[in-house]
Amino acid sequence: MLISIIGNACCGKTTLFQALSGIDMNSQGAVNPGSITTIDVPDERLDTLTKIFKPRKTVYARIEASDTAAIREGDAKNETMNPKMLHQLRFSDAFLLVLRYFDNGYAVDPVGDYHTINTEFILADMAQIEKRLERIASQNGKKDNPLLQQEKVLLEECLSHLNEGRPLNTLPTIKENGKALRSFQFLSEKPMMAVINYAEEKGPEMEGVLAEMKQALPGNVPVAATCTKLEAELALVTPDEQAGLMAEFGITETIRNRIIQLSSRTLGLISFLTVGEDECRAWPIQDGMSAQEAAGTIHSDFYDKFIRAETVAYDAFIEHNGFAGCKKAGLWRLEGKTYIVRDGDILTIRAGN
Repeated sequence: MLISIIGNACCGKTTLFQALSGIDMNSQGAVNPGSITTIDVPDERLDTLTKIFKPRKTVYARIEASDTAAIREGDAKNETMNPKMLHQLRFSDAFLLVLRYFDNGYAVDPVGDYHTINTEFILADMAQIEKRLERIASQNGKKDNPLLQQEKVLLEECLSHLNEGRPLNTLPTIKENGKALRSFQFLSEKPMMAVINYAEEKGPEMEGVLAEMKQALPGNVPVAATCTKLEAELALVTPDEQAGLMAEFGITETIRNRIIQLSSRTLGLISFLTVGEDECRAWPIQDGMSAQEAAGTIHSDFYDKFIRAETVAYDAFIEHNGFAGCKKAGLWRLEGKTYIVRDGDILTIRAGN
């Protein structure tokens, strides 16, 4: 899952990227737009299974975060849209929007900054849809093509929704017809999270600011607050030093851990597990995926040649001391391709040659 860190110029995107990646700017130089960091998702279940199987390798579920150039170019008084960046963002799974709450010589308006970015996404999607509808209209010889006509109807509904200033992630049609529209990679369709980046001295007032932001932003946009400058410093010190600094500044959890949790909830992610002497691994998937779809995340051949999935719930595996105990208790199951995988399922995929 790729999460792009976005925002207007000088909002603290790169500093947040440093906090997530642990990059030391002083020793490694500037972070280039497009840089990606991989974040392992802590999982106590996987830790326990690793102790049991003692595999050669343990692989945690991972989230990728990308630093990006500003969506709007120029200085704060004369910004223009960055179309190249908007195009690149279409390949993201979700956005992490950084909203400035510190004085850099211009008005502090995090709510206004959110609406600016949201409007850019809406306008970009409208332009994309209008261009496609023009192409459909020019294909006179294909007017009787039912798939083309279905696409036209769906796009017109999307365009009407966008014309009302509403992002596509609030349109039920998108969820119902996601596969038919997937190739468009609409920007306003993608989930968005927001992080208020505040100056250290503004810490005491952030509880109230955060409450106001949660009221001002749409309900489907979760909001967190952090001082990215302080968090970037925390990411560079030893665990003992980090604990001391966190206690000093009243930080109960690092932004890295909060972003992991926020991303998992926003993207609707769960993990299934695979175990063995070679590898114990957590595989992140969308909640609601079938066993066949989950198998496909391991290897595309497993999707195409799927037969069955040997399935045991993690809690049952621990309670009954492994696969043998689960079989004896009737908790080891063979599931077909339509089985909906649950968080913590331990799967062994059976696939044909």
